[in-house]
Amino acid sequence: MPSFDVVSRINYQEFDNAIANCLREIGTRYDFKGLNISIERKDKTITTLAPDNLKLKQVNELLQTHLVRRKVDPRVIKIKNSENATGGTIRQISELKEGIDQETAKKIIAQVKTLKLKIQIKIQGEELRADGKKRDDLQEAISAIRAIDIGLPMEFINFRD
Repeated sequence: MPSFDVVSRINYQEFDNAIANCLREIGTRYDFKGLNISIERKDKTITTLAPDNLKLKQVNELLQTHLVRRKVDPRVIKIKNSENATGGTIRQISELKEGIDQETAKKIIAQVKTLKLKIQIKIQGEELRADGKKRDDLQEAISAIRAIDIGLPMEFINFRD
């Protein structure tokens, strides 16, 4: 029986490479010369430090461009509000979104069920498993899931016949 999994994962190695490239570019840019700017990732949080809101916005845009270059979807970052830090700097703590939460999974399942295909979709923790009798039905479900905009990058893995 053909099946596939729908997951939302982050390649942390590529993410760290994008941060390193971003910091390297910040070090060479003239408009960032001599400023205290840092980007750090610990587990699923990113801490960005910049002297003012304008520089913070520029650093975030720069990070997003480097993420795209490294083929990491920038939608995995959930930016939170910025706060004042020591030394007159501004700190912004962002979260990394990984996995499909229950609410999003239910939206995906409801959308696929409207197609009335002969497949079953089960929630398995932070991923979905789709089973069906026909490979064509599963491919139609994949295209329907890709069409849904849920704000997360989706990957389709373990496609088995």
